[in-house]
Amino acid sequence: MDKKDVIKWSCEDVGEWLKENNFHNYVTLLTEDHKIDGTALLEIHEADIRQPPLEIKVLGDIKRLSACIRKLQNESGESRFESVRDSLDGWYKDDRIGKYNLSPRRNVRRMFSHETISDDDGEIIEEEIQKFVNETGRYSKHLDPELFKTGLSFIYMFTVFLSTSFIMTIVHDRVPDPQKYPPLPDLFLDNIPYMPWAFQVCELCGVSLFLVWSCILFFHKHRFILMRRMFSMLGTIFLLRSVCMLITSLSVPGLHLHCTHKFGTMREKLMRTYEIWSGFGMSIQGVESCGDYMFSGHTSCITLLNFFITEYVPQKMYFIHTFTWLANFFAIFFILAAHEHYSIDVFIAFYITSRLFLYYHTLANNRSLMARDKKRRKIWFPLFSYFESKCDGIVPNVYEWPFPYPVSFVEYFEKKKKRKRY
Repeated sequence: MDKKDVIKWSCEDVGEWLKENNFHNYVTLLTEDHKIDGTALLEIHEADIRQPPLEIKVLGDIKRLSACIRKLQNESGESRFESVRDSLDGWYKDDRIGKYNLSPRRNVRRMFSHETISDDDGEIIEEEIQKFVNETGRYSKHLDPELFKTGLSFIYMFTVFLSTSFIMTIVHDRVPDPQKYPPLPDLFLDNIPYMPWAFQVCELCGVSLFLVWSCILFFHKHRFILMRRMFSMLGTIFLLRSVCMLITSLSVPGLHLHCTHKFGTMREKLMRTYEIWSGFGMSIQGVESCGDYMFSGHTSCITLLNFFITEYVPQKMYFIHTFTWLANFFAIFFILAAHEHYSIDVFIAFYITSRLFLYYHTLANNRSLMARDKKRRKIWFPLFSYFESKCDGIVPNVYEWPFPYPVSFVEYFEKKKKRKRY
């Protein structure tokens, strides 16, 4: 039997291998009762041995058989495949290894250092990664930048932001008189004192998350796909927010808000629209608005940044995940502490943003869902159907330096250092 070609073993060959390793008692169980051939043998984990239908009872036999199977997997080259799988990103976690890796090329190179792959074999490593992507079927086979679609999604977001700014000007003039319509009862606002500085702190949390997300986009290999998704989701969320603001005007959540100034003429409305749009609706940019309460735009932006960062950063970098979630929740608290929004505004914003993100990525990452009900999806999710028409799986978290230089100099010194070592 060729241990390098275990995948071609028959059940009889597996039986012979069990006898060679003194597992005579389990030959019938594995080969005759459960038809374990070479392919199946390479897929067996210790949990499979412990649990039904195999359910071997002797602990020593479980450990010895598991060790022999792992050794066989290594000798047959399957460990090479697992190393590539673990090196891709935080999307896949092997229960036996439990490790995540950030840089595929660096980690694969390190794990293969005992084999024939050297620092000069970057192409071989890329082929291994592509082979894994194609064989697993979990990752997308089409990862084209599609710059036209990315540009179109940016235009969509730009147009929505501009129209939202104009609608914010309209709803500002429709805010009910606080003398006749005082702030509505609110469980949180009624029990938290007003903090005038809290809204600026909230926006600083949002700026911090934006800087982190900008770094991720800069180094991510598939940055244009990520940008397209971000633009399309931001545009959709703010389009929905514009409709909600326009339908119903709520009274001010706090008497500290000054909403007496009106923008009567069209020229004043357009100037106010440009002021809101150019300042991104942020108070640290000098923008103060009223009437745009249902639902909170600040909460939507910060929540979306949080979800994008945690989605496209490997789970091994848990400190970034922790930071983004803390920033998200602290920002929500500071919005309420500043009495800039009602609690329902923040809750609805978080719910809608998180659900839209999860629905979008569930459809984009699952090929079977993408293939089902195409007509219905085009009706209810037309933008998604267009922007994700080629992407048919998970976008792997692969990072790279986006410019040709100074990578060449770094690689040169790495090769020189390796030659000195050997």
